[in-house]
Amino acid sequence: MPGALAHLRVVEIGDGVSAAYATKLLADLGADVVKIEPPGRGDRTRHRGPFPDGVPHPEKSGLFLYLNANKHGITLDLARPEGRDALGRLAARADLLVHDVHPTAMAASGLDYERLAAAHPPLVMTSIAPFGLDGPHATYRAIDVVSWNAGGVATLNGEPRHPELPPLKAFGDQSSFQAGVNAAIGSLGALFARVTTGRGEHVEVSTQECLAAILELTFEFWPYCGLVASRLGAKPIQPLCFMECRDGWIYICCVEEHQWRQFVEIMGSPEWAQMELFENRLARGANFDALQVLLQEWCREQSVADLYEAAQRRRVPFAPVSTMGDLVASPHLRARGFFATIDHPVAGSVEMPGAPYRMSATPWTLRMPAPTLGQHTAEVLAEIGVDAGALRRAGVA
Repeated sequence: MPGALAHLRVVEIGDGVSAAYATKLLADLGADVVKIEPPGRGDRTRHRGPFPDGVPHPEKSGLFLYLNANKHGITLDLARPEGRDALGRLAARADLLVHDVHPTAMAASGLDYERLAAAHPPLVMTSIAPFGLDGPHATYRAIDVVSWNAGGVATLNGEPRHPELPPLKAFGDQSSFQAGVNAAIGSLGALFARVTTGRGEHVEVSTQECLAAILELTFEFWPYCGLVASRLGAKPIQPLCFMECRDGWIYICCVEEHQWRQFVEIMGSPEWAQMELFENRLARGANFDALQVLLQEWCREQSVADLYEAAQRRRVPFAPVSTMGDLVASPHLRARGFFATIDHPVAGSVEMPGAPYRMSATPWTLRMPAPTLGQHTAEVLAEIGVDAGALRRAGVA
């Protein structure tokens, strides 16, 4: 059956994760996405990998293959007038244009929304920038480590009681994935509004704000309690933390009193659990440094699976910390068909995560692999009356 967004035409100018992930979410739902890359080098994610056997190849990057399946790919030099003219023609027949070109380079790349909308009023354009399009930091540039810290998430991965432990960021470009999700949602909202107004609009996404918006409890803890949340559990209620077992890590969650009592029974009701220091969750939070030592001493002798199953039987919400290998081999994810496989003309058979949702009437489909560099240039430009051969000879495509 046609995808839910099969009626949408989307143009993407993405040189990284954020715009590519936003349009991937739409392409997976059936949208016709044309990805524009610079001639020669292409999208920089082609060169980031990971690569099979660690051998770099611009057509075999696992990140690029994942982000750009279900898209058509063309090359255009948007620094050249001919390239910007072709972009204008593509935008004139599109519903949505998504880009992550830096604000200081937007005008030079032909990304002037007022001009594009004057030629095609229904157009929605979504601009993703590290710090938005205005404000004192709008011209600043940022890679993931900068965004992660600017958005406050690295602070959550620090430990205010142990200054020797530095703040941490997650692996990869997670800030850009967050920006991509928000860009897709904002774009769909603007497209939905267009049904009523008949006109598009300019959607702006700040990566910093995407991260600041998901700091669970942080904005409450600091003004209300003067506490900074931490990966090691600096919260007013405990225990809610990670513990090392003999064969891996487990997430301990027993905030409610009945959960704590059940956990104490699992541990064999040690004498220290009856101490006044740990009599309720506020006391356990205030004395967590002492509690953590005692919990860790016991947990280190347990296996993750045994402790998890014991907690499950008593309805205590513990959780094993899944490794990447655990996820790839997960019998649950395999049974649900979460992973999808597609053949790529250069990379061969590629397995990747599928969609994290199911739709009964308009299902997600993996229709085609990520494009090779410039694979659809001639085909797409011919549809708008542009001679791709002439552009190639001029070094524009």
